[in-house]
Amino acid sequence: MSSRDWIEKDFYRELGVSSDASQDEIKKAYRKLARELHPDANPGDAKAEARFKAVSEAHGVLSDPAKRKQYDEARRLFAGGGFPGGFGAGAGGFDVNDLFGRAASQGAQGGMGGLGDLLGGLFNRRGGGTASSATRPRRGEDVETDVRIDFTEAVRGATVPLRLSSPATCGTCNGSGAKPGTTPHVCATCAGSGLVTRSQGAFAFSEPCRDCRGTGRIIDEPCPECGGEGVSTKTRKLTVRIPSGVDDGQRIRLAGQGEPGRNGGPAGDLFVRVHVNPHRVFGRDGKNLTLRVPVTYPELALGTTLTVPTLDGKVTLKVPAGTASGRVLRARGKGITRKDGSSGDLLITLEVAVPQNLDSKARDALEAYAKATADHDPRADLNALLEGR
Repeated sequence: MSSRDWIEKDFYRELGVSSDASQDEIKKAYRKLARELHPDANPGDAKAEARFKAVSEAHGVLSDPAKRKQYDEARRLFAGGGFPGGFGAGAGGFDVNDLFGRAASQGAQGGMGGLGDLLGGLFNRRGGGTASSATRPRRGEDVETDVRIDFTEAVRGATVPLRLSSPATCGTCNGSGAKPGTTPHVCATCAGSGLVTRSQGAFAFSEPCRDCRGTGRIIDEPCPECGGEGVSTKTRKLTVRIPSGVDDGQRIRLAGQGEPGRNGGPAGDLFVRVHVNPHRVFGRDGKNLTLRVPVTYPELALGTTLTVPTLDGKVTLKVPAGTASGRVLRARGKGITRKDGSSGDLLITLEVAVPQNLDSKARDALEAYAKATADHDPRADLNALLEGR
């Protein structure tokens, strides 16, 4: 991309973010647009494909802190009417490339001293001493996907197949960008640096090489699959191991399974966000499982033995006489076993089930019980507070 292209394009507008957006905001905006505009989601839609390329180009600059800083510096120099007529040649405007020629002629007057060298530095290096950022190894982007599993799979762990459609190293050219049987060669114009240095009178400036687009390589016969990019969109099948005890919303990292790196850089990571379907009977509290068990009043008052389900079978519990409704009993070791080997418990809450309808025999029995316990006041403490005692 030429210096003029870089200045004229509004990458912030392409991503729909403000110029002071954080790196996280830029990444989120890009991922949202990439999902919406991806060719797989819009087959045959040329406009969506063009927007997808523009969004990817914007992200490529704004996601790199060094490139973003240079881009912002360049925009500050030219934005706000600092140069009448904008960037276009003709119709009252001017060509950015002409600016450097004028800089040389005006340098003796002190009006444009050093501007050519400054702008050259903004477009990848200062003073011609470092290599182009386009040729440096760059780590691939991280990729995030979602998977939904059952409650029991979250408790016990599971192996889940994933199907991803994302950029990956081209399998035809193995990432070289060249047609199989051919090899890219070093750009003769920039000698592989990705930059060219030009002189205008007393000034010198550097900009990305137009012949190799700043890559330092020339591909005479591009790969038919990826078009010379070395990366193509593929549908990949992966298998991810979900550890036992995973929480709803937890992310699992698969190192090196994200987008491939550029220029020999390492691949990014894949993050799998897990969503857990609720269970119709069991709940969860950390590494403990929870269960609510309906009981009758006589069972609590007289005591009983209960058999309740667990995820591994059944367990028998003794309920002492006089147990209050809401009491929690504990079945040790019947909860979730963590990766570190620690286990939780099954917490069983006893709740009195009140019948909605009573036959005459049950009603008579309850009325007789009410008379027999008339002297017992379960609200004695509350009544004392109400009476100020």
